[in-house]
Amino acid sequence: FVEMAQLGSVVAVAAAILAAMIFSSVHKVEEGHIAVYYRGGALLKATSGPGFHLMLPFITTFKTVQNTVQTDEVKNVPCGTSGGVMIYFDRIEVVNFLIPSAVYDIVRNYTADYDKTLIFNKIHHELNQFCSVHTLQEVYIELFDRIDEDLKLALQQDLTAMAPGLIIHAVRVTKPNIPETIRRNYELMESEKTKLLIAAQKQKVVEKEAETERKKALIDGIFVAREKARADADFYTAQQVAEANRLKLSPEYLQLLKYRAIASNSKIYFGKDIPKMFVDLSAFTPGAVSKTSEEVNTAPEIDSMLKEFEGRL
Repeated sequence: FVEMAQLGSVVAVAAAILAAMIFSSVHKVEEGHIAVYYRGGALLKATSGPGFHLMLPFITTFKTVQNTVQTDEVKNVPCGTSGGVMIYFDRIEVVNFLIPSAVYDIVRNYTADYDKTLIFNKIHHELNQFCSVHTLQEVYIELFDRIDEDLKLALQQDLTAMAPGLIIHAVRVTKPNIPETIRRNYELMESEKTKLLIAAQKQKVVEKEAETERKKALIDGIFVAREKARADADFYTAQQVAEANRLKLSPEYLQLLKYRAIASNSKIYFGKDIPKMFVDLSAFTPGAVSKTSEEVNTAPEIDSMLKEFEGRL
């Protein structure tokens, strides 16, 4: 009975050890990560992707490295300007990506916490380099929109040489904190600048309205002058036509038109029923008497009278 109890204890201990070994040898790697392995503190060349994997229990350990797009936040970065003013950037975000094929080399050279050396420390260094050669006015106002791009280019240039495979997608820098007295001066300056901009815009509007009115008056003047010239021309033409008609429409010419109108008729009626119709032959033959319609017998006689009158004209 004692031997059976001892045997049971040994089996139980063996089962517990076996279970512990299996538990410690099986590990899981999450999606978007790559596992790197250490044995006795030495980095192994083998890596594993997402899923369940086995390793030697108690001897081999692993760490996971993210190989998807991630954002590292660098907080409260001090920065001294060329004028000696100390300012602080509350947060700087660095969006980066580590390609899978570069994981082993970067971990071997900079450990699994490579971002501390390659991103956090580099941000401090590059930002201080930028601030040290620029004034507070340039860092806070004039060149602030360039800091993001300048940091990105500086980081990527160094990483391309130091850690190929680590890609910087973007850098976002928040507005720095500056001393309160200086901040109030900047706010006052911005307020005055805004007032000047508003005044300048109002002046432009007034000048534009004046220019519009001037152009409108010029156009109206040109239109009035054109209409006046046209009216003067029409008046002159009418005056000349009236003068020409006055000279042209003499009694003799009107008499000729009268006979031409009579001669153009295809029919002429004579008789006592139309006593008002007559032809005055005195206009053609001196000493001739006026004849009534009964005395004008034929169309040839009218034609001869017209020819004689035209000859006199």
